[in-house]
Amino acid sequence: MKLFRMAAVLLAVLAGPAYAQMPNLNLLQEGPGKTPEEKAAEAERDKAYKETLKKIPDSKASNDPWGGIRSDPPKQAAAPKASAATGAPKKKSGTTAN
Repeated sequence: MKLFRMAAVLLAVLAGPAYAQMPNLNLLQEGPGKTPEEKAAEAERDKAYKETLKKIPDSKASNDPWGGIRSDPPKQAAAPKASAATGAPKKKSGTTAN
């Protein structure tokens, strides 16, 4: 009985990829075609839809959801440059930290 179960499991494992490669066959006939009135109504709906899409304005605004929360970085004032005559150069100490 255990051998039978193992054979069934092996068969199912091997049949899975083969079943996935089978083409999808549609054996049913397509439904009835549309009448000229239905085709005209569909064409009119499509035309109205396209006209409505033309009325939508182009969006030029930024799509940044955090734009109102995030602030610009603060602008730092230009530091005055020290001249060589007023500022003495710093002396280095004899030790170095490594």
